[in-house]
Amino acid sequence: MAKTTEMRLVELMVLKQDIDSVLLYLGRSECFQFQSSLGQGGGEKNDSPEADIYKRLEQARSFLGIDDSGVSFDDVKIPGDEDAAAAENLLQSLADLTKRDFDAHENLKKVEDAYAEASSFSNLKQSYSELEKLSFLNLRVGKINPDVLDELKFAVGARAIIVPLGDDKTKILAASSKKGRFALDTELGRYGFVPLEIPKDFKGIPDDILETLKAQKDEAQKAVDEVSRERANWTDAHAEKLLKLLASFALASQLRQTESLLESTQLVYRLTGWVPAASCLEVMKSLDSLTEGRISARKYKPEEVPGVLAGHEKVPVRLSRGKFVSAFQRMIFSYGSPLYGTIDPTPFVAVFFTLLFGIMFGDAGQGLVFFILGLLLAKNVVKLGGWNKFAPIFIGIGTASMIMGLLTGEFFANEKLLEPFERFVTGLFGEPRNQILPMMPQSNPESIKRMFMFFGFSIAVGFVINSTGIVINIANNFLRKRLGKALFGKSGLAGAVFFWYVVALAVRVAALGHKPQIFDWVVIGASLFFCAFGEPFIRLADGERPVIENGLFSLVIEAIVELLETVITYLSNSISFLRVGAFALAHAVLGFIILTMSEMVGGVGGIAVTVLGNAIVVVLEGMIVAIQAIRLQYYEFFSKFFNETGREFEPYKLEYNKLGGSL
Repeated sequence: MAKTTEMRLVELMVLKQDIDSVLLYLGRSECFQFQSSLGQGGGEKNDSPEADIYKRLEQARSFLGIDDSGVSFDDVKIPGDEDAAAAENLLQSLADLTKRDFDAHENLKKVEDAYAEASSFSNLKQSYSELEKLSFLNLRVGKINPDVLDELKFAVGARAIIVPLGDDKTKILAASSKKGRFALDTELGRYGFVPLEIPKDFKGIPDDILETLKAQKDEAQKAVDEVSRERANWTDAHAEKLLKLLASFALASQLRQTESLLESTQLVYRLTGWVPAASCLEVMKSLDSLTEGRISARKYKPEEVPGVLAGHEKVPVRLSRGKFVSAFQRMIFSYGSPLYGTIDPTPFVAVFFTLLFGIMFGDAGQGLVFFILGLLLAKNVVKLGGWNKFAPIFIGIGTASMIMGLLTGEFFANEKLLEPFERFVTGLFGEPRNQILPMMPQSNPESIKRMFMFFGFSIAVGFVINSTGIVINIANNFLRKRLGKALFGKSGLAGAVFFWYVVALAVRVAALGHKPQIFDWVVIGASLFFCAFGEPFIRLADGERPVIENGLFSLVIEAIVELLETVITYLSNSISFLRVGAFALAHAVLGFIILTMSEMVGGVGGIAVTVLGNAIVVVLEGMIVAIQAIRLQYYEFFSKFFNETGREFEPYKLEYNKLGGSL
């Protein structure tokens, strides 16, 4: 069984003149993880000249609306003095355009506001002073949210008159009797009314003034459009150059921020980090060539690092496998990182997840959909963001589903299309049948017997997965020289003996009719004893003292709890795999329902039912089955050996739009 990738701690002493090229190599090779948490969380403020230019270039890009989604650091060089001069010239040429754009928009807003204000009072022709002289009339003119105008009218009712001013209804004139002015002011206040100061002889806005303001507004809009055209032309002419400079100074800015966080003197930088052992020699040779020998490098095994020996530092874990198996790594790390030097569970996860999904989702046609989707993702014909890296998983589960579909005879929920193939295959081994493995439940005894056998098969799959988890736990503890935990406890050898012997005994009783003998109970009792009282035996085997840490009474109580937990855990872990058979049967029933409904509808409608039904099954049931397969991995498989988590290998990398890099 393969272990996690072997690592080495590398110490580099780099001259100041070489630090940029060294960091650039390490960031692009993505094989170096800094020993400390140096720089995580964004680091200190970056006030380097390169960071300033980068910030201004980014503001220019944002102002011009240039898309930078395709920008990367591939083949990007560290900027020199010529690049800085080119960036300054580019920004200077844009500065005048930026100012004129700002001024044009500000002027347009000012003119539009003036025109809107004037238009609001265009229908108020009676002199305001004359209206206000009326002894029985109280007038208010001001601004209000037009959305609440109807509510205001309803609130004042017959006590006042509300007159909208202008087309946008943002200004109103409110009139009431003198004695009702207090009630009117109260209601106006409730609805956010803002009073306006109106000249006493004001009669509204003359039409010629409105026309003049409208002409000014049109001129301001033309000025904005003209600047927009200039901006578009400038963008077409300089976008490529701007993006190139932006990437270059973003790279330099990240390097400067990293350098500011490193341990250094005036002339030398010190870098310490973890490197995969297989890449260590190549990295050191490349750095030696890159710096023309002006670098000092030392490497250490994990057991030579004081922090690791003292237990203060965890060696980062990297899992290196082929494309198919590596696609399942995120499933591992989403639960937790394995400890360094232990068994890599990724190959087992890849096999178990694919197997469980195929059993629960057996349909050759629907599996073909996943298979084709996986191929399209792998070839980047279809791009779904971060999902493309999971293309091997789609190919794997699609293949497993197609194989199971050929066994059950289902092709897009139809059991008749594959009948010729099914009869040919079964005919090679006896009497031809319409299905190799019929899944649809029926009332006859043969079908019921077959269903129970399939549930037994599901539990057998669970037995293999549970046993693998126990074996990995035992092996991991032996590798870490924890003899006690390898031998005792419910996940150690004692628990394995109990679990395996009980299963073997159940098979003997069910299949061969054997009766339990005294030696059976002795083996089961002894294994349970070492599970229940595992803690003192673990401490004894590992040389820890005292053996009974919290007294005899506490030991007995803990043993009773551990005994119950051992029995319940193994029982529940085994029964839990009945869901695999249940989902397989449910899938067959859903297929039968789709087929029956399509036949009932018939014609074009029947085809529509088939297509829609299969689409729902592929999306919704596919998600449910995937979740169940992951759940069985997490709670039944991982729980056996994931007692302590490690530290995932997260190499230093340089990425565009990630100021400071990843340390």
